[in-house]
Amino acid sequence: MNRILVCDDEREIVDAIEIYLMQEGYQVVKAYSGQETLEILKNQEIHLIIMDIMMPGMDGIRATMKIREKSSIPIIFLSAKSQDADKILGLNIGADDYLTKPFNPLELVARVKSQLRRYTQLGNMKVENSRTYQVGGLLINDDTKEVTVDGEGVKLTPIEYNILLLLVKNQGRVFSIQQIYESIWEEEAIGADNTVAVHIRHIREKIEINPKEPRYLKVVWGVGYKIEKQ
Repeated sequence: MNRILVCDDEREIVDAIEIYLMQEGYQVVKAYSGQETLEILKNQEIHLIIMDIMMPGMDGIRATMKIREKSSIPIIFLSAKSQDADKILGLNIGADDYLTKPFNPLELVARVKSQLRRYTQLGNMKVENSRTYQVGGLLINDDTKEVTVDGEGVKLTPIEYNILLLLVKNQGRVFSIQQIYESIWEEEAIGADNTVAVHIRHIREKIEINPKEPRYLKVVWGVGYKIEKQ
C-alpha cells in the first residue's frame, strides 16, 4: 500500500485530503509543518508528499530543498498563489507538480496516481523487453532506471527521467512543448510552457558539462526540444 504524507498547517485541509486518498486505498500520514515532514521521513517510508508552500516555521519551499538533498520522492505543491512565478519557483526547487487552492480533490487524486505511477516505473523494478539507450556519453538503462554521463551516475526525478527517456528514444526528432507535456503528464497541455521549460533546464544542469552550450539536449527555437544524434 502506498503511503502518502500530507503536510499543511490547516488541519481541515489535511483531514479533507485524507478522506479522498483513503477512499482510493492509500495510507495517509499527516504533518502540519515542514520540520514535522522531515522528521517523519527519517522514520517512515513515504511514497509521495503533498506539501503546502505557505506554513509557519519551516515552509514547504525550505522543506522541499532539504528533501531533495537526499530523495527524488514525488512532491506535489499546494498553494494559494496562482501566479506563474510561484509555480516556476516551486518547480525550480524540486516539486514535481503544483495545484493552486482551492482545488478539485478529484484532480488532486488523479495527479497523485499519475506521480505514483511514474515513481514506481522509476524504481528498481525490472521491465520486460526494456532496453539500454545511448547517445554519445549519455547512457540510459531502462531496466534499472539508471542514467550515466561519461560513466558518472546522474540522479533524476521521475518527471525528468521520463522526459529524457522520451527524447533519447527518439533522438533527432523535435518535440514541441505541448507534445512533451501530453506524453509525460498524460493530460492536455494548457499553460504548460513554463512547466516543461523548468524541467528541461534541470535535466540540462544534470547531464551537460556546460548547460549553456548543451551537447545533448538541444532547443530548436520556436519549435521545441530534441536530443542531438551523435
